[in-house]
Amino acid sequence: MAAILKTKDLTKKYGNKIVVDNLNLEIEEGEVFGLLGPNGAGKSTTMNMICGIVKPTLGEVEFLGKDFKKNRKELCRQLGYIPQQLAIHGNLKAWENVELFTSLYGIKGKELSKIIDESLEYVGLLDKRNEYAKTFSGGMKRRLNIACAIGHDPKLLIFDEPTVGIDPQSRNFILERIKESNEKGATVIYTSHYMEEVEAICTRIAIMDNGKIIAIGTSEELKKMVVSDPSTITLEEVFLTLTGKKLRDI
Repeated sequence: MAAILKTKDLTKKYGNKIVVDNLNLEIEEGEVFGLLGPNGAGKSTTMNMICGIVKPTLGEVEFLGKDFKKNRKELCRQLGYIPQQLAIHGNLKAWENVELFTSLYGIKGKELSKIIDESLEYVGLLDKRNEYAKTFSGGMKRRLNIACAIGHDPKLLIFDEPTVGIDPQSRNFILERIKESNEKGATVIYTSHYMEEVEAICTRIAIMDNGKIIAIGTSEELKKMVVSDPSTITLEEVFLTLTGKKLRDI
C-alpha cells in the first residue's frame, strides 16, 4: 500500500533537551499504527508535530503526498485528532460540542444536523445529546471527544492515549470504535503506554523511548527481534528487553 504519512528527520528540542530525535516514520494507508512507549517518550509531541500544533525544530511531515507545512489548511481537513487532554466544552450540550468542531470544516445546515446525530450515535451518546458535557463521566467525555473529531470524515485519525483514566467498559467501547473506523477506511495512529491495547488493535507497532523509535514491526516481528520462536515471549517481555523498563513502571 502507498504511504499516507511520512516524517523525515522530525526533531523537537526545548532548550537543550531533545524530546523527539530525528524521527523517520512511514505509515501506510489503511493500517492501524501503534506507537508504544512510556510517559515522556515523545509520543504526544510527535503527534502534535504531525498535526501542525507544535512546530518542529527540524524535519518535515508529508501527508497525502504533500508537504504539511506548505499545505496545512488543506491537509488539516483530512485529519481527525483526539488529544490526550479533553477538547470539549463542559458548558455546552453534547450536540453543541459536535456542532462546534464539525462546523469548523465548513459543514452546515441539514448536513451538519445529520452528522451531529450520526457522530453521537457512533459513540453511544445519542440519547445524551441534550445533556451538558460537564455532567458526563470520564468515559463519556472521552467518547464525546471522539465524536467531535470524526464528523468531517477524515482520512487519518490520530488517537493520543484516549483511554487514560477511564473504566474498562468505556475502554473496550473506544477500542471497538477505533477498529470500526479503520474497517470503514480510516487510517489510524494510536499512541498508548498500555501494551494490551496496542497489541489488540494495531497492525504494526513502533516502540518509542527517549524520543527515538527503537523497534518497529508487527507484534510477531518485534518478538522475533528478541527470540527465534515468538510463541515463547510476550510483547511486554520484548518491551523490557529493548528498553530495560517494565510495563508497570510506566
